[in-house]
Amino acid sequence: MFLTINNIKKSFGSGDSRVDVLKGINLSMERGEFCVLLGPSGSGKSTLLNIIGGIDAADEGDICIEGERMADMKEKKLTAYRRKHLGYIFQMYNLIPNLTVRENIEVGAYLSDKPLDVDELLHTLGLYDHRKKLPNQLSGGQQQRTAIGRAIVKNPDILLCDEPTGALDYQTSKDILKLIETVNQKYGNTVIMVTHNDAIKDMADRVVRLRDGMIRKDYRNEHKIPAEDLEW
Repeated sequence: MFLTINNIKKSFGSGDSRVDVLKGINLSMERGEFCVLLGPSGSGKSTLLNIIGGIDAADEGDICIEGERMADMKEKKLTAYRRKHLGYIFQMYNLIPNLTVRENIEVGAYLSDKPLDVDELLHTLGLYDHRKKLPNQLSGGQQQRTAIGRAIVKNPDILLCDEPTGALDYQTSKDILKLIETVNQKYGNTVIMVTHNDAIKDMADRVVRLRDGMIRKDYRNEHKIPAEDLEW
C-alpha cells in the first residue's frame, strides 16, 4: 500500500479544555488515487490533512509512505520528506506578490530534483498567456491555478488540497476541480482533498466521511463522474 495511516489521534488543550480532534484514524490509499475527505467544520479533516503533510504532529499513531514512517524522521529528514513527496494547495493562494506567474511556479521547481517542464505545465494550467503577469493582475481563479502549478511542478507523490475552491465562485470552482482532475490523470499524483461540499465527492475514486474525529464511512466511488458534470 502506498500510504498507510495507523490509529492517528490528536487533541488540543489540556484538562477541562482538552478537545479530542482525531480519535483513532485508520486509512490506506493506493498510488494515484483521488480521495475526498468530507465532513462538517470541526470534524477533524483539516487536522488530518496537516498531519499527513507533516505540518502538525499526531499524539499517537503513525503515517507511512512507501514504508517510511514519519514518526521516525528528525526535522531535517521531515523537511526532505515534504519536499520529495508533497505538494500543497490551500484555500488562500499564498503567492509571492513581486514574482510573475512563471516565477511563482519556478519557486516550486527549485525544491525538486525531478520537476516537471514549466512551459508544458503553464499550457496545461491555461496560464501560458499570463506567464509574465504579477498576482495582482490575475483573477482569483488564475491565482489558484498558479498556486496549483507551484505545487504540481515539484512532481510530488501526494497533492494535498485544503478547500481549494472555498474562496471561488461556482464556475471558477468547477474549472479548478477540472484542473485538479486533469493533473491527477495526467501526472498520476495521489490527491487528498478536504472539502465540506458534498457534491465534490462524486468526482473522487475514494470518499472518506469524518464526523467528530472519527471515520463514519470509507468507500470507493462506483459511479464516479467528471468534474465538469458536478452540480451544487
